[in-house]
Amino acid sequence: MADKPSSGEILGIPYNFERPSLGRLLSSYWQPGKGMLVEKPFGIGYTLNLANWRSWIVLAVAGGLYYQQTQSSGGASSSDDDADGSDEPVEVIVDDD
Repeated sequence: MADKPSSGEILGIPYNFERPSLGRLLSSYWQPGKGMLVEKPFGIGYTLNLANWRSWIVLAVAGGLYYQQTQSSGGASSSDDDADGSDEPVEVIVDDD
């Protein structure tokens, strides 16, 4: 029985299931001269190239959105009257006039 390849492409998406080394991990996340997305060192798909300035913008936006979400969810439950944690049904009245 033939061995299955441990790296390649399926439908244009790269995969690599070879045992990763520390050098290969570091070199795959820092590739100057390449685009924003590069092949993952292990697994399926692409990852961010940290040598590209666009990747840092993506990380900053994601971090800002995460910070905004954690700040808004922490203070919203104590100040809202409707957010009392009850799961009671709500009656909705629709006027057809």
